[in-house]
Amino acid sequence: MTMVFALDRLTGVPHVQHLYYFPIILAGVVLGTPGGAGAAATAIGLYHLANPHALTLRYEEADIVQMAVFVAVGLAAARLANDARQLHRLAMTDDLTGLHNLRSFELALKAMTRAARTTRAPLSLMVLDVDRLKSINDQHGHLAGAEAVRTVGHLIAAIIPPPGVACRYGGDEFVVALPIAATEARHVADELRRTVLAQAPVLAGVQFPRRTLSVSIGLASRPLDDHWTMAHLATDENEESEALFQAADGALYMAKNSGRNRVYAALLRPGPTPHASAR
Repeated sequence: MTMVFALDRLTGVPHVQHLYYFPIILAGVVLGTPGGAGAAATAIGLYHLANPHALTLRYEEADIVQMAVFVAVGLAAARLANDARQLHRLAMTDDLTGLHNLRSFELALKAMTRAARTTRAPLSLMVLDVDRLKSINDQHGHLAGAEAVRTVGHLIAAIIPPPGVACRYGGDEFVVALPIAATEARHVADELRRTVLAQAPVLAGVQFPRRTLSVSIGLASRPLDDHWTMAHLATDENEESEALFQAADGALYMAKNSGRNRVYAALLRPGPTPHASAR
């Protein structure tokens, strides 16, 4: 903006004064409404300094139009940028729970898996669903069922430690990626299970007692032995992510079949089929 001011002061040509729009637009896009408004105000001040006749406040019609356009451009740029960011958030967010949607989660998981392979960092995956959701739907209606899913989604968001990411990928099915080792991931999974069970949820306007909701959780953690990983689990991050998901999903199946309201951890060992252990 300083360069534009220098040119404006030197020439006083309207075409040069239009160059103020570029820093105003940039400020609006990057900093939002305060940035756009502030840049417009700065441009108006510099416009006065570069054009001494404006300092007398005896504005010509062109002066008024120019300053009004500065303000309009700053606010419009900020509004458009804010709308674009909001649309991006909506495109990446599950509308029921506020968690990531599947597309957004897959991108995050791919990046986390790549980082784990590069730095030999831990990575764990939880797959879970709401126990007996069909019974809630049948007895109390689909609105109650949807609010049960929303409640669990909000609890997941509150409990998982950053920079973990979670998404709802089915009706009542969730997947959570955590850059932590198996022991800590088991702690997080069991804390989530206990927290859900302790809720006394309000579903479709009705207060339900504690233990109305429960979740079953399957857990799989990336082996930190890179030689084993390359030989037995996957050759790239996509295959490794899929292998972790399949292992966690298999552990979830075992948790459901063992009475629900459980955490099962897959034990990834050499061989075609992961084992699982209850927790």
